Amino acid sequence: MSVYKGIDVSKWQGRINWNLVKAHGVQFAMIRATFGWGKDNVDVLFDTNYENAKKLGIFVGAYHYSYARTPEEAVKEAEHCHNVLKGKTFEYPIAYDMEESGVATLGREKISQIAKAFCEKMESYGYYVCIYANKHWLDNYFDNEIFEKYDIWLAQWTNRPTFSKPYGMWQKSSKGNVDGINGYVDLNESYKHYPSIMKINGLNGFKKGSIHKPKPEKNKNTTFVQGQKVRLKNTKLYASSSSEKAVNTISGEYYIYDDNMKNGRMRITNSKDRVGKKPVGENVTGYVKKSEME
Repeated sequence: MSVYKGIDVSKWQGRINWNLVKAHGVQFAMIRATFGWGKDNVDVLFDTNYENAKKLGIFVGAYHYSYARTPEEAVKEAEHCHNVLKGKTFEYPIAYDMEESGVATLGREKISQIAKAFCEKMESYGYYVCIYANKHWLDNYFDNEIFEKYDIWLAQWTNRPTFSKPYGMWQKSSKGNVDGINGYVDLNESYKHYPSIMKINGLNGFKKGSIHKPKPEKNKNTTFVQGQKVRLKNTKLYASSSSEKAVNTISGEYYIYDDNMKNGRMRITNSKDRVGKKPVGENVTGYVKKSEME
């Protein structure tokens, strides 16, 4: 099964350096678009995040944070969300974020009706929708029809998810660290090639067209820049750019020493304070293959 790496962001992440996010290996981003149904209830950084992620080839989805307490209010939320999304294309689903504590008191039947109302309205506009909720909500507040009809984006911050029903995406952490983002960011995985779904079926603003499927996980075309943190796992370490035999195998977090690459290898160092510092022999840990970094 292919696993694609992603994040979800909103105005709370502030201004994002999407070039560094891309270099970190992030393949998709779920971006908050709207909340509630007032005309001003739009994430102030939605357009900026959308445009900057898209121009770098990062696949994009969007999410709407719900406050609806009735199906009628959920329809208003869908209309508001559509007004903000129209004219744009999304390779990933449009998610209905259901987690408001006051709504939880309504119970399974009413919450399921609210979710269905939003999703049906968004589908009428041509969107592929999914439900975002944590495991407790999914276990207790939705009826089986929701799981039969709609994709699920599971939020469960643990090493291994324990939700028993199918889901297309998993939000696995709220305390991720990604280059280009100050502070913590949510980390996600997806298990479907959503861009193909959207383009084959003409959903989320796309017309039916050609499909380009990226390689999951490691991306050998990733650009690494001086000072960037990289994560290594059982990676061969070389004494020079040309030596044939590795001197060691290393794992953990390291930093790109400089932007120079030779024979497909780059220099790394074990401390951010050593980046670019001379003499080279005292500050460079060694050379690793670019294709082995993530």
